[in-house]
Amino acid sequence: MNVMVLGGGGREHAICRGLRLSPEVEKLFCVPGNPGIAQIAECVTLPSCGLAAVADFAAEKKVGLVVVGPELPLCEGVADVVRARGIPVFGPSKAGARLEGSKDFSKQFMMKYHIPTAKYASFTDCAKALEYVKSEYAAGRGVVVKADGLAAGKGVIVAASEAEAAEAVRSCFSGTFGAAGNVVVLEELLHGEEASILALTDGKSILPLVSSQDHKRLLDDDKGPNTGGMGAYSPAPVVTEALMNEITETVLKRFLKGIQAEKLDYRGIIYAGIMVTKEGPRVLEFNVRFGDPETEAILPRLESSLFDVLMKTAECRVSEIGMRWSDHPSVCVVMASEGYPGEGKKGFEITGIEEAEASGVIVFHAGTSMKDGKLVNSGGRVLVVSASGADVVAAAAKAYEGVARIRWEGVHFRRDIAHRAIRRK
Repeated sequence: MNVMVLGGGGREHAICRGLRLSPEVEKLFCVPGNPGIAQIAECVTLPSCGLAAVADFAAEKKVGLVVVGPELPLCEGVADVVRARGIPVFGPSKAGARLEGSKDFSKQFMMKYHIPTAKYASFTDCAKALEYVKSEYAAGRGVVVKADGLAAGKGVIVAASEAEAAEAVRSCFSGTFGAAGNVVVLEELLHGEEASILALTDGKSILPLVSSQDHKRLLDDDKGPNTGGMGAYSPAPVVTEALMNEITETVLKRFLKGIQAEKLDYRGIIYAGIMVTKEGPRVLEFNVRFGDPETEAILPRLESSLFDVLMKTAECRVSEIGMRWSDHPSVCVVMASEGYPGEGKKGFEITGIEEAEASGVIVFHAGTSMKDGKLVNSGGRVLVVSASGADVVAAAAKAYEGVARIRWEGVHFRRDIAHRAIRRK
């Protein structure tokens, strides 16, 4: 069968790799793809980035499954347009994608269906939002400031002080995040350890994948600004069997009940960002697609056919899915451009990838392009180096051996990915 993947980052590279290893896949297209994906799939730049162009291309190439990687096309309704042409899609409808596209809508959904989450309030007026910040800090509570809409993973500010929270609020309303900041969500700051829980759902059943943990902060020891993610590992030891059972009951099953009650066409992945607090698991956010970089840690552990998993989800057959996972942990390290998560310095030649891959790691391309015949960095997050090992210590060591072989001017990466699991070990 011909398969088409939408997107061009590290997540999509990991998805394409999994599909390329699936015996059912004949021709694999990726729109727009990247130089790394081009080694295993046909990368296509459509003349128009409109939703109809995606559906037209899929129909022309007799694509039997479309897999949507990023959140933006889902929120724009690409799944609806492609499905209307009779082509199966892995990804929720536009209405279902609001669970990521609007943090205010998502919080309302959680409250309505009794999914444990932080206390919050939403504002369209800067002065009222600032008053709320002041009252929360006066009561001894911290605040997380969130732009309501999509902001490429940068619209969440975990404030270290009242002054920082107030500045974040002003920044949102001043247009830093464009229309995404027209509504600002203020959440109570939760304390604990984070975990990422991804689950497949077709609106009838829900099936979790193996656990993982992301590292959002830019610098070692979880310092610096929030980013789209600087590395991940799987499994996450904080997610014990007992905790996973609790998350399944209080989060995943209630989520399923909610999308059924709201009549949302949801055939894809639901990502629950969890804070493990002393009071139990609390949902920080919902994402309506595979996490990035969690995908680069999770999918290399999948031993069964990724195509089978995605196709059965698209066809509302999640109850028939059986997944086999490697017992070996996986660790992935993000290599970023200097200046990330701000405007990074780009256009520098990247060397050492072949040498790294020869050492046994997988190198996923996230923000690369070709310039004068040379591979250069062209994004904030540039490469994701993934490795597995007998235990998390070995997996991390192997990943960093690969990282050490790759070079370009201004490269930045954290040196402590998986530190919580390693301490437990």
